[in-house]
Amino acid sequence: MSKYSTKLRKIIKQEKRRTQIRNPGIRVDDFPGGADGFELVSRFCYNSGDIPITVSNVSLLHCCAVFLGMTEKASPVNLLHQTEVFLDGIFHWPWKDILTCLKNCEPFFPSAESCGLVEKLLCSLLTKIAQNSDANSFSVSSSSSSSSPETARTLCSQGVCNNGSMSSRKAASAAAWWFQDLTILSPKTIEHFLRSLGAYGAENNNLVLTRFLLHYLKTALQNNNDKNLYIPTEYTGLADTAVHGVVQMGNTAFSCRGLFWVLRIVSGFGLSRDKRGALERLIGEMLDQATLDDLLVSGGSSNGGAYDVNLVVRLIRLFAHYYGDDVSLHRMKRVGELVDMYLGEIGPDPNLKISKFLGVAESLPDFARDSFNHVYRAIDIYLESHPSVSLEGRSKLCRCLNYKKLSLEACKDLAMNPRIPPRIAVQALASQHPSAATLKTEEFASDNDGSITGSTSCNKIDDYQLVLYKNNESDDCRSKSEEGGEEEEEMKSNLERMQWRVVELEKVCREMKGQMARMVKLSPQQNRHLPRMC
Repeated sequence: MSKYSTKLRKIIKQEKRRTQIRNPGIRVDDFPGGADGFELVSRFCYNSGDIPITVSNVSLLHCCAVFLGMTEKASPVNLLHQTEVFLDGIFHWPWKDILTCLKNCEPFFPSAESCGLVEKLLCSLLTKIAQNSDANSFSVSSSSSSSSPETARTLCSQGVCNNGSMSSRKAASAAAWWFQDLTILSPKTIEHFLRSLGAYGAENNNLVLTRFLLHYLKTALQNNNDKNLYIPTEYTGLADTAVHGVVQMGNTAFSCRGLFWVLRIVSGFGLSRDKRGALERLIGEMLDQATLDDLLVSGGSSNGGAYDVNLVVRLIRLFAHYYGDDVSLHRMKRVGELVDMYLGEIGPDPNLKISKFLGVAESLPDFARDSFNHVYRAIDIYLESHPSVSLEGRSKLCRCLNYKKLSLEACKDLAMNPRIPPRIAVQALASQHPSAATLKTEEFASDNDGSITGSTSCNKIDDYQLVLYKNNESDDCRSKSEEGGEEEEEMKSNLERMQWRVVELEKVCREMKGQMARMVKLSPQQNRHLPRMC
């Protein structure tokens, strides 16, 4: 073998000088292709410098020939010369042969890169893409079929990396024919592919290459689900490059749903913090165009919940911050409706904490909702799915409700809901008539037959107190007023409305007998005030 290799001759001479005792063998590190490469070279040497060279083995033979110094200096028509002659026709190879040869370089990529083989193959690949793509996007003359390192830069100047010519959706779809074929290549090869075009990292301003990267990353995710082979960190640079391109194009090339699709793809590849923040800001600006399905992004954690609630909170804040006081009421209400639907969807999640539920519900200003009915329904779904929530937790959960924006039907349902604390139910019903806040209602009685009477006493007190208790005596109520005729009539009208509300509470009082027993054990003769319920 040393007959054909200048490197082996030097190694043998050095070994002879170091010791008088001949070693049984010599050690050669970093041999391209390992045992497979050595076997191919051995066949060439023991076959008197002859071996069939094909697309499948030329990359390995060429790298071994360069590594061992198998030049014309060592032997005429040596292996390096033969592989170079074979590679001279690379720009006339079929598309699949170029891909195959490039794929075969991956096990010994450093050697293939150092000898210039990767660059030559990528130039040929780019030329094929340009020749078979839309003239406006990948136009390049067939005369570019040379092995010059300037080929890639020429392609960039003629449209491949020109954002102006690649910004249309038509150009992006026309270039899609080669997307799937390149998914067989490793992330390292794709990185060199982008670098050769000057479109890696922050240099990526190309729509076609951005869409290709998204397709490539999506395919990697699908293959990982099937085989569980890929290492996410190997794709981080490609994910950052794709996101940079998406942000550069903005909403001119991607809809709100498309941006959520991008987020789902790149989140699985260790996306850098700044790139993720830029993508979320872009989505936040368009949040009013999102749908419920868009927001249901997987949480990706075994104990953090089924959905990424923190993401939604961040997007809502970004939307509010971006538009500030200039946001239209219509857009804000659209986001409000979307958030209410989202609350109802995440409520059954057994791992969802109250703090996260409240974080979403309270992330919008009050004017974003005309009604809080959907928020109440979401709270009810949450409590039904989390029966172990304490009374304190249930009360805390209801703090996101604006009782004045609850419809009458929702308020009645809330009052009869056994999962809602009684104090909250009373507050909700009382809030239906804000004018009654000037009254202080001291006694409402319900007899054994279920009849209810009420009485009021109006003092100079800003708040009001509503008390429920059993009364075994009838006609034990009276009204006092220190005001004139019109004020007395108004007070009576308010009293009638409050009494009607108490009638609505009658069924609730029966269902919550055990709870009421602890609160209304005092008899009327004891002349003691009951504790405040609201």
